[in-house]
Amino acid sequence: MEENVRKELDALEMMVFNWKQCYLRDATPDGNNDCLVEEFEEEIITYMSPYLRRLFQCEHLTAEETQEFLDFCHRQVDDLRNLIREVETPPAKPGIWQKVVKHTVCAWRKEA
Repeated sequence: MEENVRKELDALEMMVFNWKQCYLRDATPDGNNDCLVEEFEEEIITYMSPYLRRLFQCEHLTAEETQEFLDFCHRQVDDLRNLIREVETPPAKPGIWQKVVKHTVCAWRKEA
């Protein structure tokens, strides 16, 4: 792969990362974020796929290189989906189980 094509792919990669970060910032903990993942995937289909196809047609990329980059893009969609799930269901705070057990034990002792 030529140096200028590698630079172009690096710029496209950064664009995909930036899109992903923008969509992640728009995610809310209350859910209903499926549209963000769908829009991100749509941007990749609308803008990246034709651009990569053209690079392939002009013989700047091999079929394997083109597929590798498309796979990278789709992994970013999956990663965004997973990151949004974390936003929607934040992990429990440290020590939460200790509080639950303590409360349960106290309630049990009052009943006995």
